[in-house]
Amino acid sequence: MSDAERDAGNRKIKAGFLLLVAVSPPLIALQWGATPIQLLAALAAGAVLGLALVWYLGRLAREFTGGSRRRRRGRR
Repeated sequence: MSDAERDAGNRKIKAGFLLLVAVSPPLIALQWGATPIQLLAALAAGAVLGLALVWYLGRLAREFTGGSRRRRRGRR
């Protein structure tokens, strides 16, 4: 897998995680009979929370991998 493919995959995972976290609060609010303004507020809060989680998990992942790139085994 090339570096470009790995980066593209990581971006897709981050976007999917962000979408999942951002859409969850409005769906819960919808079950409680929220108004459109409340739904927008829940979406905004979910997006902020999702961005914070993606940033934190990215930082945590870099700690475990020891930098921006892992060494490739067996390739020279």
